Amino acid sequence: MSVGGVALALLLSLSLDAIVEGIQRQVTTYIDQSDADIFVAQEGVRNMHMASSWLPASTVGRVRAVPGVASVTPILYVTNVIEAGDNRNLAYIIGLPPGASVGGPHRIAEGVTTPAKGEAIIDRTVAAKSGVALGDKIKILGEELTLVGLSENMTTFTGSIAFIARKDFDRVRGETGAVSYLLVKVEPGASPAVVAARIEQQVDKVTAETRTGFASQERKVVQDMSTDIVTIMNLIGFVIGLAVMALTVYTATLARRKEYGVLKALGARSAYLYRAVLAQALISVGLGFALGLLITLILSAIVPYLGVSLALQINGASLIRVGGLSIVIAGLSAMLPIKQIAGLDPALVFRGK
Repeated sequence: MSVGGVALALLLSLSLDAIVEGIQRQVTTYIDQSDADIFVAQEGVRNMHMASSWLPASTVGRVRAVPGVASVTPILYVTNVIEAGDNRNLAYIIGLPPGASVGGPHRIAEGVTTPAKGEAIIDRTVAAKSGVALGDKIKILGEELTLVGLSENMTTFTGSIAFIARKDFDRVRGETGAVSYLLVKVEPGASPAVVAARIEQQVDKVTAETRTGFASQERKVVQDMSTDIVTIMNLIGFVIGLAVMALTVYTATLARRKEYGVLKALGARSAYLYRAVLAQALISVGLGFALGLLITLILSAIVPYLGVSLALQINGASLIRVGGLSIVIAGLSAMLPIKQIAGLDPALVFRGK
């Protein structure tokens, strides 16, 4: 009972950390799988989630002329919905130019890899939920398009990622010629960080970030939004774990007062008994932590098959944090029993007092 109670208490912290980490990883799904070395955006814009970037068409040529740049792929980006049958799914809509070398779907389950005019590519799971298949008509940005490709692993916690032709995007938007982001590939042997700094120096009013730096900024947005929630829930888990362990160890110790009295009568020092109580608490918490981690791992393996846009991802920082929390719980939960042992009189125990 002690191990089970602690496992459930620590499961709260482990699973919450895993959910937040999974959300942060999902938020950068497109960035991580874009194959771009550098993301160029409007000055001051360092992420895509809840952000808007606008670059004039002339920026493409200026970035392409920077030493170390191998290729530049301009994309258009907006958050909108995919209308498929009676279903509406929130999605990041990416407008791709013809023959885009980067920025398209990383892996295709069925169909083509780059949409032409009047075509669209959406995630396979979104298509399955909506009951559409290749060749069916869907609506994106209010335009009816033909579904020509199904991508893999292009879902996020809030929605998914869909790809359409840049010409369709421009037509809906009014042929402005501007782009949202530039996805840059550097020449072999060139440093993305060096080339990114060079782009910012030589091209006015742009922000250039390496893919890893851009993804880090994207995750930071979600982390800032969720920090208070995680802190509160971890505090709740700590209090629950402390209460469960303190009560369990305290009760178990009182149930063995006679045994401890016998040990004291036989000459056992108080320090020895203190170590026994603390060891009991540490063993219970250690096994509870292992069981809580096992349940979290099982959940992380099962959740992707439940048809929900959620992933659990366990990281080392979470294990260290919750592991440290476990040790604190064990130490604090042993304090009350230790006080009982310190005032234990063997003579009174033998008299049944």
